[in-house]
Amino acid sequence: MTLPRTVTLVEVGARDGLQNEPDLVPLEAKLRLIDDLGAAGLKVIEAGSFVNPKWIPQMADSEAVFAGFKRRPGVRYTALTPNLKGFERALAAGSDEVAVFAAASEAFSQKNINCSIAESLQRFEPVMAAAQAAELPVRGYISCVLGCPYEGEIAPATVLQVARSLLDMGCYEVSLGDTIGTGSAGSMQRLLDCLLADIPAPQLALHCHDTYGQALANILVGLQHGIATVDASVAGLGGCPYAKGASGNVATEDVLYMLDGLEIETGVDLQALVAAGERISAALGRANGSRVARALGGGEKVC
Repeated sequence: MTLPRTVTLVEVGARDGLQNEPDLVPLEAKLRLIDDLGAAGLKVIEAGSFVNPKWIPQMADSEAVFAGFKRRPGVRYTALTPNLKGFERALAAGSDEVAVFAAASEAFSQKNINCSIAESLQRFEPVMAAAQAAELPVRGYISCVLGCPYEGEIAPATVLQVARSLLDMGCYEVSLGDTIGTGSAGSMQRLLDCLLADIPAPQLALHCHDTYGQALANILVGLQHGIATVDASVAGLGGCPYAKGASGNVATEDVLYMLDGLEIETGVDLQALVAAGERISAALGRANGSRVARALGGGEKVC
């Protein structure tokens, strides 16, 4: 099967990667990370989340983040918005795009956002109407597409139903999240065979966690099915607070190394990306989660 000639990397490190850090990350570190990511050539950067700070205190300064970074031409700076209030905050802050999120698991939806899948989709209706009026693109996320910590395996037909609902209400793209990282190349193939019978590949993206070390294999299956948008987090930052044992997102550096090896164009510079990952890892006082970064010895010296 023919692979895509180009792939868009959606960098989620500044939001999904930082939102569960136990200690508040200084605003300066967030702004430096976003600038480093743009300098490395990433064209889509999820910069914040306009959620209730009671639930995600790490994202309480998202207005300050959007006000503080210097915008680079050609880069889309996006934000997560769970409801109309969040959308209004994102719009006022100058977000170029917003994202809404649902789950493919009823139990996960209840644990995560305290409502059913159907109720969560209804909540997005005013967001979609407001976004359409503001001419702001909306992306959809679906959690637990290949497994749930409470329900186990998820039927592809269930994922298709949620994805179809998000697209029908106006999302231009749906990102398929293997939230707990239990997916395999086989389960990813079965999922995509089901979805792609109804949804064109350009309307789908992949968001893989690497809990079982399967993220790159799963992404490769997606590439073989024509999917050309991949979410990733620099230095493998992130995780899911509602999924016990779930490790971080797949590292952007590791995905980029694979794509470079496949001669797929991304416009992202690996050494600059490694340096960005090293810098934010040092700021957080944690080891870099990227295998490529570790293999390269940290890349360029950062300061």
